[in-house]
Amino acid sequence: MARGLRVVLLDLLVERAEFGHGGNIEVLTPLVSLAPSLEVWLLTPQFQSESVGERACSSLEPLILDKDDVPTWDDEFPFVSEKKTTEFNDVILRRVALPNADDQLISEWLLENSVDVVICSGSRRNVSMWEPWMNSSAALLRSAVDLELPSLGICFGHQLLCKALGGDVIRSSKRTDSVAELELNEIGLNDQIYSGLPSPICLFTHQDHVVKIPERVVVLGAAPHNSLATVRVLRKDGSPLPVWGLQFHPEAARKRIERSVKLGHISAEEAMAFERDHDGAQVLANFAQEAVKNRYSQ
Repeated sequence: MARGLRVVLLDLLVERAEFGHGGNIEVLTPLVSLAPSLEVWLLTPQFQSESVGERACSSLEPLILDKDDVPTWDDEFPFVSEKKTTEFNDVILRRVALPNADDQLISEWLLENSVDVVICSGSRRNVSMWEPWMNSSAALLRSAVDLELPSLGICFGHQLLCKALGGDVIRSSKRTDSVAELELNEIGLNDQIYSGLPSPICLFTHQDHVVKIPERVVVLGAAPHNSLATVRVLRKDGSPLPVWGLQFHPEAARKRIERSVKLGHISAEEAMAFERDHDGAQVLANFAQEAVKNRYSQ
């Protein structure tokens, strides 16, 4: 029997439960349906202390976080080191420290722990307003690329992926909150992540923009307000890696938006910008299909 998948997820929206935990569930759901089992390591380097990041470097074994390890934790969200999700009985979520380390050590950490998939969520922080914890997070994404691990960067994750590989990110003069059609180019039309979606409808909410892509990155499509809205990373020989960046939020399902309004995380006025249905669930299903195929074909 094939072994289960181990997913490392940069969990950067924990203070907004529906877009944080709820969004994670939307991302993980198609993986659950395809993999024999799933173990998820949730990384929250934006809250962890520098000392725990250093301690995580002393051993390649995963360091499970304790509440004392995250001194700036938003206490409106309960801290739990390890649990099984209520949504999936057989999925284990563990809060694990991200080593405060360079690419080489983080690559060793990923290899030693048999990590299969790396995902970076959106965030209320900004790549254009760089913070120290983003250094190790960027190293994690570069390491995942170097190891050719299936990886997905969403919104902030898209920007961090591009920045980590040598691209540029700037802050726009105004926010974008909209649901818009993604205009795929010829490469995007033939890319697996958009299979069955010749004109995907996507939900955007951001102010930072990728304005220059790295050398080993190809653009798949543009939105009306954003010419670099979706990308894929390539190998040095030009063949595609199973690594994508999405400026939009495929995990922002309608039920998550509706519950966010009820919880007061977004206003009813803000939610009006997101009323149009979008194709995020299919994009996530396509990513899961490619990620699982990639890992189990090795």
